[in-house]
Amino acid sequence: MRIAFVSIDTVHHRDTETNQRFQTILEVLRDHGHDVHCFCARFWDDESPTLERDDITYHAVTDDVDARRAFCLRLPFDLAAAGVDIVHANAQPPTTVVAADWGATLARAPLLVEWYGDGGVADDRWTRRATKRGDRLVTPSELVATWVRERGADGDVVETVPNPIDIERIRSVTPGERVDVVYARRLDEGANLESLLLGLAELRGRDWSTTVVGDGPERAAYERLASDLRIDDRITFVGDRSLEERIAAYRGAHVFAQTAEHCVFPTEMCWALASGCVGIVEYHADSSAHELVEGWERGFRTTSEEELADAILEAGDLEYREFDDRFADYDESVVADRYLEQYRTLQDEHGLL
Repeated sequence: MRIAFVSIDTVHHRDTETNQRFQTILEVLRDHGHDVHCFCARFWDDESPTLERDDITYHAVTDDVDARRAFCLRLPFDLAAAGVDIVHANAQPPTTVVAADWGATLARAPLLVEWYGDGGVADDRWTRRATKRGDRLVTPSELVATWVRERGADGDVVETVPNPIDIERIRSVTPGERVDVVYARRLDEGANLESLLLGLAELRGRDWSTTVVGDGPERAAYERLASDLRIDDRITFVGDRSLEERIAAYRGAHVFAQTAEHCVFPTEMCWALASGCVGIVEYHADSSAHELVEGWERGFRTTSEEELADAILEAGDLEYREFDDRFADYDESVVADRYLEQYRTLQDEHGLL
């Protein structure tokens, strides 16, 4: 299948969570043998209109990532000339969704729009126009699906597809050192690691160990808080780690704690739960993490440091695991099949119009 991905900026321009998700989908579908093209602003040095990189063809719609008007004016004609089977557009910025819709119409191809929602979904004129474009709208979680519907999207065309993980990669990694609790996230103002530290402080009279994976501007403040709470001798801040190292940590840990205030899809938590961890989630209105543990006997939802501490104690009664096949549905092969099913359904529907 020849797939046209549309995103004015990419991970090669800015390494954002939204762009990481979009790039992951490109690569997953490429790995499943499809002809993947990405229409974006130029990020390579020479003046050639296209770039072949890692079996993905990048098309320079404009030379400047900030030239949004020029991008939107040229995109429909570039898509019409590309001979693609499906157009798959990033919803940010929403003006490009309207242009991608025109291009899909000219190309006589269905349009799928990816609403990732990192940073929220704006409530403005262009966003509301964009939510009404596309034959299918894909979100990473029910949280983002709700935001998109609230901005005017037809709920019948909204589908939820999670971020993918690699089950075989998890199985291939040797479990790391045994610890009771692991936390993993960039340590910035949204990490909310203090909730976990305060919960652990409630248990300072018990025997436990914790690993904190990640780095960021708030790391020093969190290390001071752990010292002030007199629990720093049992918490190891290991900084940034590679995916292999993180998987090893998850396979060695008993509990993964998720306390971040904003999270459209808890990818690290998904890796950890598939690696056998019990999941403990502090509920927040702008986080979808609780969706991963709802109705699961090895998952806990909490709303306070006291409840979090109680959940850690209760989790201690559950068996230690190094893998959990409950999360096989999040494997990249399954996610690829879900996208392809959407594409084929849209093609069938499009052929009837």
